[in-house]
Amino acid sequence: QVQLVESGGGLVQTGGSLRLSCAVSGGTASSFTMAWFRQRPGAEREFVAALRRYNSNPYYADSVKGRFTVSKDNAKNTVYLQMNGLKPEDTAVYYCAAGNGILSTLRLVTGYNYWGQGTQVTVSS
Repeated sequence: QVQLVESGGGLVQTGGSLRLSCAVSGGTASSFTMAWFRQRPGAEREFVAALRRYNSNPYYADSVKGRFTVSKDNAKNTVYLQMNGLKPEDTAVYYCAAGNGILSTLRLVTGYNYWGQGTQVTVSS
């Protein structure tokens, strides 16, 4: 019933910016811990950022802290990932996810029940 649809990916030069959106339907974004993960070919899916359920405390991977910002608009039931200062190593498929908000699993793929289909982000050097 819950569906997540990502958008906003594309091709950008090093140092550029993109804003990804995750539209939530069939549920309320504020009732979940909402997260962004990314995956490159041949690599495991890795945690990027999250907003924790209830208090919306933000969490970031060390590799993106200071460059990326996760936020949400409750009126639009949409979660965002603002990406600034993009680097070639940020190139990946980015996925939106919704989970139960258990702190011990917040950074783990197994901590999330719902996933979007992904949006490609490519950063040229």
